[in-house]
Amino acid sequence: MSTLTVNPAPSAGAPKSPAGTKRAPLLSQPRVQRVVYPMLVGLVLVGLWQGMVTAMELPPYLVPSPILMMQTLVTDWAALGGALITTLKVTVLSFVLATVVGVLVSFLFVQSKRIETALFPYAVLLQVTPIVAVAPLIIIWVKNPTAAMVVCAALVALFPIISNTTLGLRSVDPDLQSYFKLNHATRWQQLVRLRIPSALPYFFGGLRISSGLALIGAVVAEFVAGTGGQGAGLAYQILQSGFQLNIPRMFAALLLISLTGVALFVLMAWLTQLALGSWHASELSQD
Repeated sequence: MSTLTVNPAPSAGAPKSPAGTKRAPLLSQPRVQRVVYPMLVGLVLVGLWQGMVTAMELPPYLVPSPILMMQTLVTDWAALGGALITTLKVTVLSFVLATVVGVLVSFLFVQSKRIETALFPYAVLLQVTPIVAVAPLIIIWVKNPTAAMVVCAALVALFPIISNTTLGLRSVDPDLQSYFKLNHATRWQQLVRLRIPSALPYFFGGLRISSGLALIGAVVAEFVAGTGGQGAGLAYQILQSGFQLNIPRMFAALLLISLTGVALFVLMAWLTQLALGSWHASELSQD
């Protein structure tokens, strides 16, 4: 006699199917936290700034309020926007120049330890020499003001590219290097297939540093060059605002410089994620 087996109905406390699982809260995601938390801190600081200016009744020529600064940014955008484009052009050109020269110098260093030992101190010399002291000479030697400012800013941004890329090209797994030599790999094959992939995390780390330094170098070069007129950058707007005691415009120009630096860093971080996100541990980690 056959028996009939009846499957029991699922109880109310039984786990639901994967389709019914709840998604993690939005604020628990690391990418959202990296955006929301700094914005919350920024809003608190701006609120404290506005409150202190209002409570202490500080005059605009001493410390402008955030509201007045934003109003000035809107009303004076015709001058500030053009100055931002000029400063951004010098920054991008100097950053590209520093990247190309820095990578080429690093490739030269990695070919011979003797070459690196002989020339690396001069790269350090460029880093420790104040650009304010060198910029007047460069402006005299280079007749074009824009080209002179690009050279000055590139000198400021050059060393992190050289240092980080050289370190990355040297930081090769000895076992992999022995394996390449065992298979009679040429210098070019070792460079392209072994050293460059190993150096990419260091290289992009140098890019994040040099992007901000290129902006700083561009602003300092504009201060030293003292270029004015229609093609002037944000540094000239700051100087002119200081002479005219137009402090709200000065703060608006400083805000544009800060936002440009943050945008450059975010862009470099995005490029790093794009290049390393699928294989390198530094970008795969979610901690």
